[in-house]
Amino acid sequence: MGKPTGFMEYDRNDTQAQKPKERIKHFNEFHQPLPTEERKCQAARCMDCGVPFCQSGIMIGGMASGCPLKNLIPEWNDLLFRGNKKEALSRLHKTNNFPEFTGRVCPAPCEASCTNGINGRPVTIKENEHDIAEYGYEAGIMKPTPPAHRTGKKIAVIGSGPAGLAAADQLNKRGHSVTVFERSDRIGGLMMYGIPNMKLEKHVIDRRVNIMKEEGVSFTTEADVGVSVKAEDLIREYDSVILACGASNPRDINVPGRQANGIYFAVDFLKAATSDLLNRGRTLTPDFKHFTISAKGKKVLVIGGGDTGNDCVGTSIRQGAENVVQLEMMPKPPITRAANNPWPEWPKVLKTDYGQEEAIFVYGEDPRSYQTTVKEFVADESGNVCKAKLVKLESKYSEEAKRMIMAEVEGSEYEIEADLILIAAGFLGTQSYVAEAFGVELDGRTNVKTEAGKYKTNVEDVFVAGDMHRGQSLVVWAIAEGREVARAVDTHLMGYSNLA
Repeated sequence: MGKPTGFMEYDRNDTQAQKPKERIKHFNEFHQPLPTEERKCQAARCMDCGVPFCQSGIMIGGMASGCPLKNLIPEWNDLLFRGNKKEALSRLHKTNNFPEFTGRVCPAPCEASCTNGINGRPVTIKENEHDIAEYGYEAGIMKPTPPAHRTGKKIAVIGSGPAGLAAADQLNKRGHSVTVFERSDRIGGLMMYGIPNMKLEKHVIDRRVNIMKEEGVSFTTEADVGVSVKAEDLIREYDSVILACGASNPRDINVPGRQANGIYFAVDFLKAATSDLLNRGRTLTPDFKHFTISAKGKKVLVIGGGDTGNDCVGTSIRQGAENVVQLEMMPKPPITRAANNPWPEWPKVLKTDYGQEEAIFVYGEDPRSYQTTVKEFVADESGNVCKAKLVKLESKYSEEAKRMIMAEVEGSEYEIEADLILIAAGFLGTQSYVAEAFGVELDGRTNVKTEAGKYKTNVEDVFVAGDMHRGQSLVVWAIAEGREVARAVDTHLMGYSNLA
C-alpha cells in the first residue's frame, strides 16, 4: 500500500468528458486522460484492503460483485501510484488479456464493491486500468511475443468476440496453433459492431488483433460456420473446437403492427452505423447523412433501457434524430442504494449514461419513460411505422405466475409519433444453426449445455465459452470464460495445463 492515508487525502477525480454540444458532432471516444500526477493520486486512494472485494468476482443476488477476472487491483494500483507502470502492466496482464477493452467498456463491478464506496466514492479502478493499458502501447512495451515452441495441436475458435479472442490468445501462448473463424467481415464480434465507436474506437481492436496475428494466431473472416464452413470439416481437421459465437438471437416485441417498415433490432442498427463509418466514412457528408439505417430527421423510439438502448440513443442523436424516446419497463431506480441493496452488491441505482446526457442537452429532457411498454405499432398507408401505442405498467402479484410481474395499468394507453423503432430488449441465447451444425445440446435458456462450471459439450472435442455458454453478459465475463475454456482445452489435449 503506497500511501496509507491516500483514501482520506484525495477525492475521486474522473476523467473529463467532452461536453455534449461538441461530442455529438463526431463518433470518436470523448474522454481526456488525467495528467500523470493526478492519476497517481487516484491510484493512491486504493486502501489495499485486507479482504479486497474489488477482485472477488463472486455472484451476489444474481449479479457480479467484484471483478470476474480476479484482477490484482490493489497490486497494480500501488504500482501505478509509485510510477512503475511497466510492472503494473505486467500484473494487469496476469489476469486480463485485453485491459484496453475492459478499461473502456466494462461497467466496473470492481468499483461497485470497492471498500471506499461504503462511505464515499470508490477508486477509479476502470480508468486506472485504461491508463496502464494505454501506457503499454505508448511506451512500445506491447509487442508481439510468439511462443518459442509449438505443440503440434490445432484448435479452431468459432467467433471473434472477447471470449473467442481470449481463448485464442491463451492457447496460442501455450504453443498450440489457433485459427479464429468470424462470420463478419471484421474481427471483434459485438465489440466491433455492437459497441459504438464513441465507447470503443475500432482501431483499438485492430491494434490488438494485429499483435495476435504476429504472434501466430490465424484469422478467417466471412466464414459462417454452419453455412459456408461445414462443422464436420472443422471437427475432422482440428484437435479441438471452441464455440464462442455469443448470444446473438435478439428478443423481439411481438405486438400488432410489428411487420411495419422502420422497425429494427438495436444490434442491426448499431452494426449498420459502425459498418457505414468504417466502410463508407470517406463518402459520408460532414453531417453524417446517408447511413444505411438512418435516424436523420426521425422521431426515434428505443425499446429497452440497458447499455444497448443507451447506445441507440447516442447514435441516433449523432445521426440527427428529431427526437428520441426510450422505454424502460421497470420503475425508476433510486438515487442511492436501497436498504435491501447493500454494499458490496451491484448498486441498483439511477445511472444517466452518455446517450441520456446528450438527449437532455439536445431535447431538454431525459428520454426515458419508466414503467412503460409498447402495446401496438401503427403504420401509414405505405406500410411505414408512424406511431406507437404505449401503456403504463405497475408491479403486481400474479397468482398464475406465483410472483410479482409488471402488469398493464388499465386505461393508461396513449400514443406517440415514431417513424424509427429500435428494439433493444436483450437476447434470448445462441442462434440455433451453429448449435445444430455441431450437434451440441442446449439448456432451457437456449445456451449450450455443459456440466456446471465446465466447458466441454456433449460432443467430443467441442467446447463452449462466453455468452453462448452463460447467456448475454459483459465483456469482462466473456474474457474470463475465454481464459477458462482455454485451460480446459489445454488440459484435454495435453493432460495438464500451465495456463493461469
